Amino acid sequence: MAMSCDHPDLLPLDEALQRLWEALPAPALAEVRAERDDPATDRAAMDGVALRAADGVAPRRLLGTLFAGDDPAAFTVLPGTAVRIMTGAALPPGADAIVPVEQLVAGADGIQPTVRPEVGDHVRRRGAQARSGDLLLPAGTPLNVAREALLAQEGRPVPSLRRLRVGVASTGDELVPDPAAHQIRDSNGPMLAALARALGAEPLLQAALPDDPPALAAALQQPGDIRILLTSGGVSMGEHDHLPRVLADLGARILFHRIRLKPGKPMLAALLGDLLVLGLPGNPVSAYVNALLFLPVALARLEGRAFPDPWRRARLVAPMKHKGDRPLLHPCRLVDGQLHPLPGKGSADLVTLAHADALAWIEPGGMEAGAKTRWLPVV
Repeated sequence: MAMSCDHPDLLPLDEALQRLWEALPAPALAEVRAERDDPATDRAAMDGVALRAADGVAPRRLLGTLFAGDDPAAFTVLPGTAVRIMTGAALPPGADAIVPVEQLVAGADGIQPTVRPEVGDHVRRRGAQARSGDLLLPAGTPLNVAREALLAQEGRPVPSLRRLRVGVASTGDELVPDPAAHQIRDSNGPMLAALARALGAEPLLQAALPDDPPALAAALQQPGDIRILLTSGGVSMGEHDHLPRVLADLGARILFHRIRLKPGKPMLAALLGDLLVLGLPGNPVSAYVNALLFLPVALARLEGRAFPDPWRRARLVAPMKHKGDRPLLHPCRLVDGQLHPLPGKGSADLVTLAHADALAWIEPGGMEAGAKTRWLPVV
C-alpha cells in the first residue's frame, strides 16, 4: 500500500496492525517434554473387534468387551477368538488388528470379518505421536488452547487464562448525561465496552477522562486491574488533545500515531509499562472502526492466538466516489453476498453505522460498480 503524497507521515493500516502485534508479548511456555509414550500402549482407533490378523476372515468367538480405560489384561486373544473393543481402549494381549463394526457380520459361531484384516489395521501404535522424553514444545512457545490441552495430557499445570480486562474511557469536558445543545452524551464508552465484550474481553467502563493534563496523567498512572485501555478523543491536533503528549511525558512507548485510513487518521497506540493504550479518535464512527481493527489483534496476541484475519471479499453493487487520498471504510448493507453502500454523512454519523452490517474498503479515487473489495463485518 503506497504512502500518501499529502500525508507522508501517515502509517499504512496493515503496517500499523503488524507493529502493534510485534510490540505485545504473547503467553509463553517453559520447555515441554513427553512424560511417557503417546499413546502409552496400542489403542483402538475405531469401534469394532480386536483380533489376530493371521486368522483371516474365519469366524471368531467373542470373549467379551473392552471400553476405554479398561485393563486389557482381562482378555487374551488366541486363534479363533476376538474381543469387542471401543475407540480408545487398549488392545488386549494377542490382538494385532481392529476390524471396524461396519466390516463385521454376526453368525451362529460368533462374529466374522467381511474383509481380510492386516496387522496394524485401525490401531494407534504405542509412541506413534511421541516417545517418552521427546521435545513437544520448545521454551518460549506461545500458549493457546491446543497447547493447554497438551499440558493437561502431560500432567503439567495449566495456566489460567481469564478474559482480558479492557478499560474503556472517553475523554472530553463536553460529555454530560443531560446535554445542552452545545454538549453531547457519551456514546463511545458504551459502544466500545459492548464491542470489547463481543470480542471476548471483560470490559470495564470507566468515568470520562478530563481535558486536563495532570488529571489525565494521574488516571493513566493508576489504571486499575486492566491490560488494555481504550480511550476515545484527545488524540488529534486540537488544544485539548492532550493524550499523546501526556503519554510521552510519562515515558510511554509510542507504537504509532496517525494512520492512513478514513475515518480514523488520529489513531494512537502506546505501551505504558504493561498497559496497552489504544487512543481512538473521538468521532463515534472513527472510534468504532479503529477499535474493530486494532482490539482483536491486541487480544489475540495477548491470549496467544493467531493473528486474526477478519477481512472478507464481495462486490459493490453501486459505484463509490472517494476524492480523498486515504483508503475509506464505508458503511454498507450486505444483501445476497453483495455490498450496497449507504449514504453516510461522515465520521460522526452513528445513524448510518447503526444501519450497516459491513464496512467496505474503498480505494482512493473511488471504485466502480461490480468491483470486488474487502470488507469487515459490523459487530
